[in-house]
Amino acid sequence: MPAKKILMIIGDYTEDYETMVPFQALTMVGHTVHAVCPGKKAGDSVRTAIHDFEGDQTYSEKPGHNFALNATFDDINPADYDALVLPGGRGPEYIRLNARVLEMVRHFGDTNKPIAAICHGPQVLAAAGVLKGKTSAAYPAVGPDVNIAGGTYKEIPVTDATVDGNLVTAPAWPAHPAWLSQFLDVLGTKIEL
Repeated sequence: MPAKKILMIIGDYTEDYETMVPFQALTMVGHTVHAVCPGKKAGDSVRTAIHDFEGDQTYSEKPGHNFALNATFDDINPADYDALVLPGGRGPEYIRLNARVLEMVRHFGDTNKPIAAICHGPQVLAAAGVLKGKTSAAYPAVGPDVNIAGGTYKEIPVTDATVDGNLVTAPAWPAHPAWLSQFLDVLGTKIEL
């Protein structure tokens, strides 16, 4: 299967692991990943946040790394990409307010191209209107967004992921092995051992 060209849309305070791990893993297996942020260009950085599960009622948040973007948001044509990745963190809560982000996401939904969203990433899918009739995992606090958008929120263990056609979703970064493996399957990526 030829390498895919994948678009990753993020914003400041994207979750550190949910951004860096898929970017690096998908690049490692030979795919091209373009990471973009509204209002920023290639070479700019976004701040990340590390969300951890330490026994509180919700996740804790600590400063993460600065993550360098390798493409310019204003130059993106979603038709040039084979798949979309939406990491979680706090970025999704405000990038979903950007009309161009929603237009890009709708392109992937309307053309049935593979979409991987994790944690708060489904907030962007909900705002774009692409969850209608779809089953999606998400961070539990995002479950109501999935349901209100016409999807079905699926509560699964934090280490699991779920697939509904072209859509691969998971609750949080502990699901990376399952989420990325299932996304690779949807992409048609074969890894020989």
